[in-house]
Amino acid sequence: MTRTRNDDTVTADDGVRLWASRTGRGTPGTTPLVLCHGGPGLWDMFEDVAGMLDDRATVVRWDQRGCGRSDPCAGPWTTDRFVADLDAVRRHFALERTVLLGHSWGASLALNYALAHPDRVAALIYVSGTGIGPDADWHGAYEANLVARLGEDPQRLARWRELPGESRERAVLQWSADFADRERAVEHAERMADPWFPINFPCNKALNAEARQTTGTPALYAACQALDLPVLIVDGERDIRPRSAVDSLERALPRVRRVTLPNAGHLPWVEDPHGFRDAVMTVMTAAL
Repeated sequence: MTRTRNDDTVTADDGVRLWASRTGRGTPGTTPLVLCHGGPGLWDMFEDVAGMLDDRATVVRWDQRGCGRSDPCAGPWTTDRFVADLDAVRRHFALERTVLLGHSWGASLALNYALAHPDRVAALIYVSGTGIGPDADWHGAYEANLVARLGEDPQRLARWRELPGESRERAVLQWSADFADRERAVEHAERMADPWFPINFPCNKALNAEARQTTGTPALYAACQALDLPVLIVDGERDIRPRSAVDSLERALPRVRRVTLPNAGHLPWVEDPHGFRDAVMTVMTAAL
């Protein structure tokens, strides 16, 4: 199957322009796959994921507003706004229904989109998210695990602490803690940072503050309990964000399956590409 690439510009309903890319042609009848990157405030790092799946489906990637290759803008930085942007991406590529795959913060965005527009989602793939419980369920443990993993090399930890927050080097050091393979961790993190764009810290701060207000609420639990579509949760067992944080989401969803990849961290497709692809393809096949 010949793969095609189409870099494009999506215009949101408030005029903000979003970078997007469509690859692959899929096979007849396959549901297109839309990828939602992590952050908040980062950019699409899903080139490898698109490459492993676009022989079976059309794959759409995009940079969230004010991030990466999308237009700089002043927000607004709200989940509702990002859900609307995701719907603009769907409409731009004339996708009636999609399989949504979200990673980390993007898993939360994809979940919120599915809650808002279940008729437009064939299936949800929730990768390395942090669940729907209170922030206190996981964030303190994550910070402790981050310091502990960086502290395996005291010089690396000291360097991370002294660098400014906007530094590419600091981001690479921090992201290196997300990988189970400690010998290749910095190499993997360097790939995440290539290409490099400024991190949108106002976006990150605002959306994280909003999440602290909305997670753990009865309304969110009830909405997830009513979500009548198939959901696959994919975890890397060695993610420094406690995987128990996702238990509340798993319990709430009526149609859910969970796959844990034992030798992977926060980006499981990097460290177990075959296991990750196999898990995702079970959903893609079922969504025909």
